[in-house]
Amino acid sequence: MEITNVTEYEAIAKEKLPKMVYDYYASGAEDQWTLQENRNAFARILFRPRILIDVSKIDMTTTILGFKISMPIMVAPTAMQKMAHPEGEYATARAASAAGTIMTLSSWATSSVEEVASTGPGIRFFQLYVYKNRKVVEQLVRRAERAGFKAIALTVDTPRLGRRESDIKNRFTLPPNLTLKNFEGLDLGKMDEANDSGLASYVAGQIDRTLSWKDVQWLQTITSMPILVKGVITGEDARIAIQAGAAGIIVSNHGARQLDYVPATISALEEVVKATQGRIPVFLDGGVRRGTDVFKALALGASGIFIGRPVVFSLAAEGEAGVRKVLQMLRDEFELTMALSGCRSLKEITRNHITTEWDTPRPSARL
Repeated sequence: MEITNVTEYEAIAKEKLPKMVYDYYASGAEDQWTLQENRNAFARILFRPRILIDVSKIDMTTTILGFKISMPIMVAPTAMQKMAHPEGEYATARAASAAGTIMTLSSWATSSVEEVASTGPGIRFFQLYVYKNRKVVEQLVRRAERAGFKAIALTVDTPRLGRRESDIKNRFTLPPNLTLKNFEGLDLGKMDEANDSGLASYVAGQIDRTLSWKDVQWLQTITSMPILVKGVITGEDARIAIQAGAAGIIVSNHGARQLDYVPATISALEEVVKATQGRIPVFLDGGVRRGTDVFKALALGASGIFIGRPVVFSLAAEGEAGVRKVLQMLRDEFELTMALSGCRSLKEITRNHITTEWDTPRPSARL
């Protein structure tokens, strides 16, 4: 079967992967309402394309935290990628580099920061969970910096793991041949089987529930890397993030895997963008499956988007080639959306190019 869009990879991944692994990647928290809403909310935003504009040349390049990339589509941190494919994070790193974009490596990767750096050049961010043992955190941040990583994406929505019922049913645990590579040798790389989800038990034992805004400032004392705060969905928190010295915000609900019944990220985006008043860039992850979704996010003020599940599903289906194809398909669709909307560069994408269900109704033209 010829793959013509990103979503088709999920069905292939479901066939190829063990049920426990597929369910881990695919599922959300509790009723999975937010999981559906992350997709559905994009469908309630419509285009207002402008016509008769010369779109023979389209420029999708952008600069993120000073780094020039080929398009505003980047790779989100997704854990334990070797469960999807033996090459795991290596394949994803090479695919992102080939596409000229940024890869974010998860703290819970099955390849270490050093191993990912060894795949060759590329702009890489490091996603950080803060452990109770701050010495471990300090060590890890310094290792990432030494390995050439360019920013920290601090996950702030996981003081406890969300209730992911399929993981409980499957007694999810990391397959025995794999470890959380960044914590190997620290007695922190093992995830034991538990009566419910092995990951939930691991998080309860290791992740620091006292994490607060003070720690965003503490991180700045141990690294010169800029810090993106990942997991903001309100204007109030966006304003505090700026005060705490964040270099950027990722509007994220953790792929709908934490608190259910929070809004879709695309629905929360504009509130966060307005609160930042242009002082720091705002990014989005969650539910992006089409180039049209990318355009909608940028029209609502995002500086770029991150994709997660499309990466692991395409990785499971076709390895590095799959991830390359996903990035290329999204790029092509986004370029086409820009052309058909009459936008030749990212700065030409404006709020006037879309209409949302929360806009005031536009007066209809009288005959």
